[in-house]
Amino acid sequence: MKAKIDHPGVYLPPPLFYVIIFLISIYSQKALPLPTMFFETSVAFIAGILFVMSGLIVTLPALIKFFRTKNTLIAIKPANTLQTSGIYSVSRNPMYLGLLVLYTGIAFIQGNLWTLLFIPIVLWIVTKFIIVKEEKYLGRTFGSNYTAYCKKVRRWI
Repeated sequence: MKAKIDHPGVYLPPPLFYVIIFLISIYSQKALPLPTMFFETSVAFIAGILFVMSGLIVTLPALIKFFRTKNTLIAIKPANTLQTSGIYSVSRNPMYLGLLVLYTGIAFIQGNLWTLLFIPIVLWIVTKFIIVKEEKYLGRTFGSNYTAYCKKVRRWI
């Protein structure tokens, strides 16, 4: 009998959750348009660029760290190591944080208020259906090391 490999149990790629909600926001704008005047300003465009750049500044070091430690980005595969240094000493979930900041920047550039209004939904879905599952898995896998890490570093920021 083949041994069952433990993993977080997240079967869809996490970035897909952000994309799905973003697409729903675009549909929502078509179905029930909200004002876009602010988004047509240079302030909104500059804010969008700053958010996108900030999102990349958070996400890229996290990705690089994963590749350097030969960890997997595929959520149904087991983790090789516990990430606790670098950007992971500031946030336990810098990739999800970075994606959220990117999502916000794209909302400003795209000019869709629905996308911004859906941010609490994105936070709730990512936390409930991805992060909580990953935390339980990391607790099972890394035990007291993970518990100590959680006491020092916040979930988002």
